[in-house]
Order: sequence, then C-alpha cells, then structure tokens
Amino acid sequence: MQSSLSTSRPGVVEWPLLLAVLGLMFIGAAFVFSATSNNPELAHLPWYRHYVLRQIMGYGLGLGLAGLFCLIDYHIITRWALVFYWGTIIALVAVMIPFIGISRLGARRWLELGPINLQPSEVAKLALILLMANFLSRPVDELRRMDVLAKAIGLTLLPFGLILKEPDLGSALVLLPVSWVMMLAAGVPSRFLFWLVGGLTLLVGLLLVDILLAPPKWQIKLEEYQRQRLLVWFNRDFAPTDATPSERQRLRELQRAKQYNVEQALISVGSGGLTGKGWRQGIQNSLGYLPRSVAHNDFIFSVIAEESGFVGSLAVISLYTIVFFSGLKIAGQARDRLGKLLAVGVVTLLFVHVFINIGMNIRLMPVTGIPLPLLSYGGTSVLCSLLALGLLQNVSIYRRNY
Repeated sequence: MQSSLSTSRPGVVEWPLLLAVLGLMFIGAAFVFSATSNNPELAHLPWYRHYVLRQIMGYGLGLGLAGLFCLIDYHIITRWALVFYWGTIIALVAVMIPFIGISRLGARRWLELGPINLQPSEVAKLALILLMANFLSRPVDELRRMDVLAKAIGLTLLPFGLILKEPDLGSALVLLPVSWVMMLAAGVPSRFLFWLVGGLTLLVGLLLVDILLAPPKWQIKLEEYQRQRLLVWFNRDFAPTDATPSERQRLRELQRAKQYNVEQALISVGSGGLTGKGWRQGIQNSLGYLPRSVAHNDFIFSVIAEESGFVGSLAVISLYTIVFFSGLKIAGQARDRLGKLLAVGVVTLLFVHVFINIGMNIRLMPVTGIPLPLLSYGGTSVLCSLLALGLLQNVSIYRRNY
C-alpha cells in the first residue's frame, strides 16, 4: 500500500537547474556566433552549415534526448549501464583503427557517422558515471573489500588508457576525479582513497620533475605537444642547456608560437573591463588575434570575457554555480544511494570541466582542450552535457518513488 501511494506522487522538476541550463545555452549560441561571424574561412559556407546553427541543432537534439531520459526511471536506465559502457569501449577501440577513426592533427578521437562526427571520449565520461553508480550502489560492507575496490579502479582505468592512447590526456584525466569522488560518496574507506591520491600525486610530481629538470635522453616519452604545453604553463625554456645557438633560436621561436594562444586569451580576458566591449565588438576576437580555430571552442570564455566583461563572466559563473548547487541538492535529497551517486558523478564531471577550461583561459591550468559545458562549440560535448543534466533531473523527478 505504501509503495503504490509513493509511486503515484508527481515528480519534481528542479526549475533553477533547468533555467540555468537554458541561460547557458542562450549565451553559448550568442557567443559561438560572435566567435565565428568574422572568420573569413567560414564566409563561403552556406547558412545551414554555419557553426551557430549546428550548435543550436545540437542544443535541440540534446534537449530532446534529455527529455526522453527524464521519461524513464533512472533505475531502469542504469540496468543498461554495462551495455552502454562496453559499447563505449568498443567505440574507443574503433577510433584507433585506420579507415574507421578520423585522424586530425596527429590524434584519433572521432568516428564519422554520416553527417555526424562522434567523439567517444565524451560519451565515455557519461558511461563511466552510469556504470560506477550502478556498481558502487551495493551494500557498504562490500565496498570495504579490496577486490571490489580493484574492480572499480579497473573500470576507470580501461577507458582512461584507451583515451590516453588517442592521445587525449585532458579527457582521460577527467575520469579520475569523477571516479574518485563517486567512490568517496559511495562509502569506500577514505584511507584507501587517500592512498590512491597520495600515490597518484607522487607519480605526477616525479613526472613533472622528469619533464622539467631531467636531460632529454632520460625524460619519460610524452607526446611532444603535451610536453610543450607543460613547459609553457611552467614558463620553462624549450631549449636544453647544451643547445647550439641556432637550435636555441629555433626553439625560442617555437615557444613563442606555443605561448601565443594563452597570451592572447589572457589579453582578451583582461581587456574586457567591467562591462566589456560589446557583443561582436571584441578586437581580439574580430581581428583574429585570438586564433579563430580555437575561439569558439577551447577559448570561448575569453570571447565572453572580452565582449561582456566582468559582469558577463560573473553571470556565466553564477549560472554554473546554480547548476552545481542544484545538483548537490538533488544528491542530498535522493532517496537511494544509486540516485545520490548519479547526481554526485554528474556534478563532479561538470565542475571539473568548468574549472579546467576557465582555468586554462586565465592560465591557472595548462591548455588541455577540455570544452566548457554548453558554451564551447561541439556536437558530442553538447549532447553528453545535456544528457548528464537530464540524468540530474531524472533523479529529482523519480526520487519520490523510493
């Protein structure tokens, strides 16, 4: 009797979350248009292939799929988590097969599906959240067993390794804090998790010492662009101490070229002032000082900061803050551990993306190619962000049933 009464109660839509998402999509469409409207390379494209239209189509499709997500109880969705996870693993493997995966700038990250280019690494983040929530929602006593912890780590490291192989270090690293926070929220003993963090911190520290201080022949082999981004972030000279004058000159020119994006992004952010220069009036953006190849995706926040200033930047951060606190509220009000873990996973994923992307725009973080959710141009990123947010709403809607 109790069950039938509870399932008849209406669901609850988290309206602040929905309104914040709509606000972010409006800003995203406006500034993707601003970032691409002065690009002469796009002037010849027909109107239906313009970036902003494709972004709006991505919003529409993502909202539709998120709405369908909200029609199905999240308990039913997570029953298919293992299928979704292994399907994503197969896609990550397929990316690396010649004639299947699309290679751009030395990286294989996309699958061509007719008119759509799918980026499996973005899908893998959502697949991991679904599977980890399902896996970790077991009795707390089981989470104290080392074999269960080892399986959880293995489920994380498998997509991590495949994404790292593409190579896409930024997307791979995002999986680690998402998985760690979900394990902490699930009740895995904190001492195990802090051992993991300590070990990982030690490895990262040794890696940085090796990259920054060790002679070239002793350095761990990274992709050259990854090593260069770290050297730029730490403001280290590209040229080794034993370089010849001609080699040193060549490497310094290369270093200036690699620093260019970050320097122009900082100028864009700093030149916006309090209220900005006006929509589509940003000099850095319109004249192409902020490279047009990245202005609409990785550095969209710099465009927003230049054209809308501190006020616009604060508005964007405020909307993300509403999303984060709405997600935490949903996690706190969830009636079961599965709903709580889904909400925690989604909030952590979005927070990491926002922190890294805005951080690299203001040089707090190295450039990693992590998109800013709902604002950066990109079909797969937009779809997966909206599906993740739909999952948050799902937990809110169906929590009354349990």
